[in-house]
Amino acid sequence: MNAKTLTAVDIRKTYGQKEVLHGISLTLLPHTIYGLIGRNGAGKTTLMGILTAQTPATSGSVTYGGEPVWENARALSEICFSRELSPTVLMGRNTFRIKQILRMASYYYPNWDKDYAQKLVEAFGLDVKKQICKLSSGMRSMVTILLALASRAPVTFLDEPVAGLDVVARDQFYRLLLEEYERSERTFVISTHIIEEAASVFEKVLFLDHGSLLLAEDTDTLLSHYAYLSGREEDVRAAAEGRPVLHREQMGRSVTLCVGEADEALSQRCQALDVACDPVPLQKLFVYLAGQKEA
Repeated sequence: MNAKTLTAVDIRKTYGQKEVLHGISLTLLPHTIYGLIGRNGAGKTTLMGILTAQTPATSGSVTYGGEPVWENARALSEICFSRELSPTVLMGRNTFRIKQILRMASYYYPNWDKDYAQKLVEAFGLDVKKQICKLSSGMRSMVTILLALASRAPVTFLDEPVAGLDVVARDQFYRLLLEEYERSERTFVISTHIIEEAASVFEKVLFLDHGSLLLAEDTDTLLSHYAYLSGREEDVRAAAEGRPVLHREQMGRSVTLCVGEADEALSQRCQALDVACDPVPLQKLFVYLAGQKEA
């Protein structure tokens, strides 16, 4: 059983004169699936690199089970950061074959599961004799996922794992992820732009915006704070009175508002005014919150 937490305190990262991460503090709990979401350039990959000791922080600290992760082989043996394999810069060579990558992974990850890796090779239909440079983007994504899952690392980060996959392969990935999560007690942190498909998988959401952690919250709790109100404009306006409005759409005399501070009182008010009160999808909420921050 993995009962260790990974904790970051006041992480800052500066490139030249530009600070790209601004004092981020967070704690990753054992046996949890996190969704790390944010726009391009928000700092997601940089943050994951620091949390996994692949990138040094300018200041701040990262600990795993109370021990610093930087240059700590014992801590790092339980952490995996799986990101897209580059066919051109992989260790300076572009002729590595899949089977060679898997062999290297078996040396690098102490919990590597060779049998599970073979099972995933067959499930993905991979030809292990193929060179990485000759794989499609989808096939490279499959190898990235294979490395993450078969590493059996207690804390596993995946950076845009489904970017090159079609809808069928993405569904296969999420099924495999949940199977592994249920079988083990691993923690997963998944960065993705395809939020709607992954929303039901995320137990907790980390929302990174312009290098700052805007929120870190249980997914269901977060979504329960917001609601779509729709109906005749005057009724919707009355129902939403006193609530923050994130988004507004109008068609004729009908209007739809996305409001915050949703609770039972709001639901009862909507019912009395014959106003529809519906949940807000995570992807839409992310768009509204990001847009609100931009404004």
